[in-house]
Amino acid sequence: MKYSYIARQPILDQNKCTVGYELLFRDGPNNSFPDIDPETATSRLLSDHFLSNHYQTLGENFGFVNFPYQSLINLIPTLFPSHSLVIEVLETCEPSDELLSAIKHMRKQGYKIALDDFIPNQAWKPFIPYISVIKFDLRAISIAKAKIFMDRVKGYDIEFLAEKVETYDEFQQAKAAGFTLFQGYFFSQPEVLQRKSLNPTFLTLVQLCKEISKENLDYKKLEEIITKDLSVSFKLLSFVNASASVSSKIQNFKQALVYLGEQKLRRFVSIVAIASTQDDKPNALYTLSIQRARFCELLWQRARVKCNNFDLEDGAAFLTGMFSLLDSLLDQPLDNIVEQIPIDEALKQALLKKTGILGNILTLVQSYEHADWDVVARQSKVLQLSEKDVIKSYDDAIEWADVMMDMQL
Repeated sequence: MKYSYIARQPILDQNKCTVGYELLFRDGPNNSFPDIDPETATSRLLSDHFLSNHYQTLGENFGFVNFPYQSLINLIPTLFPSHSLVIEVLETCEPSDELLSAIKHMRKQGYKIALDDFIPNQAWKPFIPYISVIKFDLRAISIAKAKIFMDRVKGYDIEFLAEKVETYDEFQQAKAAGFTLFQGYFFSQPEVLQRKSLNPTFLTLVQLCKEISKENLDYKKLEEIITKDLSVSFKLLSFVNASASVSSKIQNFKQALVYLGEQKLRRFVSIVAIASTQDDKPNALYTLSIQRARFCELLWQRARVKCNNFDLEDGAAFLTGMFSLLDSLLDQPLDNIVEQIPIDEALKQALLKKTGILGNILTLVQSYEHADWDVVARQSKVLQLSEKDVIKSYDDAIEWADVMMDMQL
């Protein structure tokens, strides 16, 4: 049984009553931040706890969650209910016009925005009207200096949170200075919570990513895929039913999908997908996987126009390219993996023996990646593809893969 881990540290008011928790990603029972990309850490935390174990993690309290720059720009926080989430803008974020636009949008949607580990700076001045909470790290800035800034912005409806309060005296001094929220070892160290982790199957993620890449979403097809995977279906219903804007509980997956709409649905699938990837695999391998899948698909589409013996369903070429890297992604021999997944016999033969139309396409793609131009030329002739067809397909596949990876941040 796999587990997911999260550290939560209580945030208290002046009467030492818990009003929320800061949620911190952990990759094991040790209470320390792992060596992991911040974007991936945020995705994993949200996937494992906001999409499935929301109430057990927070109860009726707010969850304060750190969001890196790209997640904010992509409006990832809007996937989650505004009534239980405080969006923390990481101190590493650049106060750009792009970020300000995202903050304004999320504030308008009813979200509370917090500036984490805040250091007063003129560049943040335009943001102040849209901020609900400002957090000062008492180890980095004195209470006296924080008070100067707090007095300067008294006209705004902002609460101030004192971080890393370690003694009773600091608590009293912070209260006297005007802080109303508090967090630190004086009250409680972060508590590590362990949950059973429901991870989507790789095949489900591939199928979902394939579907959300289409211009027009097929809700019936998406429903069929989601209903076959306990993890994704549970997270989907939990997420939708936790939304403040749902007047009555969602009773089936079709309702949930229609409620989300195309944009949120694409983001939901993307965040679950990236959160479910194996930590020890480089991003380049995933990028190559979807790039190769799209390259195969585009070649198949162009070849189909010129050949009359294509009786495969749409998507077979995409899956051929995607599955061709399963051995590297899963650290297992490809023949063992292929026997365990329900795929067409033609696809299996293409992967294992490079036979058939799909085998020709895969051979062309792999040869192109390795600059084996003689093989590329031979396979292009078999498929009746011109050099222009192949180059165009490759360029389009790279662009599509870049967009897909950007969606997952």
